[in-house]
Amino acid sequence: MMDLGQTEVGLVPGQGAYRPGTLAVPWARGDESVHEVFETIDEVYRARTGRTVSSVVFAAEAPSLEEMLTRHPDELQLAIYGASVTAYRILAARGTIVDLVVGHSFGEIAALVIGGAFSIADGASVVCDRNEVLRAHAPEGGLLALRCGRARSELLLSLVELPGLAFAVDNADEQTVLSGPAAQLATARTVAETLGIGTGAVSSPYGFHNQALVPAGRELAAKAAEYKAGGFAVPVYSPILGRRYHDGDDLAALLGLHLSQPVQFREALSGLYAEGRRSFTELGAGETLTKLVRAAFPLASAVGALTQTGQPTPVPRTRQAVAVPAPAAPPVQETVPAPALVAAGSVPARGEVFSRLRELYAEALEYPVEVLTEDAALEADLGVDSMRQTELLTKARQIFDLPAPAPGFRSTDLDTLAKVTDYVTGSRG
Repeated sequence: MMDLGQTEVGLVPGQGAYRPGTLAVPWARGDESVHEVFETIDEVYRARTGRTVSSVVFAAEAPSLEEMLTRHPDELQLAIYGASVTAYRILAARGTIVDLVVGHSFGEIAALVIGGAFSIADGASVVCDRNEVLRAHAPEGGLLALRCGRARSELLLSLVELPGLAFAVDNADEQTVLSGPAAQLATARTVAETLGIGTGAVSSPYGFHNQALVPAGRELAAKAAEYKAGGFAVPVYSPILGRRYHDGDDLAALLGLHLSQPVQFREALSGLYAEGRRSFTELGAGETLTKLVRAAFPLASAVGALTQTGQPTPVPRTRQAVAVPAPAAPPVQETVPAPALVAAGSVPARGEVFSRLRELYAEALEYPVEVLTEDAALEADLGVDSMRQTELLTKARQIFDLPAPAPGFRSTDLDTLAKVTDYVTGSRG
């Protein structure tokens, strides 16, 4: 019988799993795993476009996520893919046994490569094909995160009755995602907030996991059929299919299906936990998926494989699980007592603003105050996702009596407490 205590479930993140500077240090010092993966990706991408991915993501000043989305969208997808494959190789070189891989949405391509079904080069080619197919065949759209479970999310869909909207992702008891046209998502967001459901924007150029992408999926399947699939050296579980892949599966057809079918990640985690799995490692930048594990199953051990610099996480597992808590919690407005409001017209000193923000964020996140330094990255270092950032900033606006933000304002641009502090003092000054 398998000794589950000595093996890991590798979780492969998808859309948005990019952190500036990830893998930059091992790339600069010539790490074999990083160079092998990204030089292979570069070779594939150069043959198609004349450009390379490494020249963008390993530049002296790594681009932000927003810059990658607007200026380098194809390189962004390949960077996410490459980080996941590299993370697995780094852990394997250290002797960590990953005996099951779970891909989340776009992460299933890297999961199939990690599992041995495709080569690194063919996986990169599939990513390139996917980018091209979406540009040519996918309608305008996006994603909207909701702080509620599937039942309320589907109830919301029935209330708005907009045919282009779809239930896209079931991440957790209190985290789901809708997809569809931007205008319809805006309507759903208004209705959700009226009902007291927290919402958050998801950086995505398309409405993934929606029937509107069926034509794009067919095109992707036709392109992916050109690549030879091998047998699985490591089992791969698909939260979209609701099962493990099998040798002999038509992987090309299934990859095409991924674009239009929902992701059942919560159900996948519950099933694995019921099987006795207790150790999870995120194979990629950040800890988006391991935060969901820790929230749903506090007794599980869940860590990210890479630090911000892309080196293997050095903190022992038991300490890591305690040091970066991510408890499941209702929306901030329901759990954080309302602090005293700042009198209208007064302009607190910057130090006072930072101190009050620090207390607000520490109480809401259940972190020690000392952890919340000015330059700590809210998501990369502290695990505060975009939806929670939006909720906390809304609370800060109420406390400091700030005016409504200007059109186009993005709360996720304020990715450290220093930036939030400057925003508050600037808005009141």
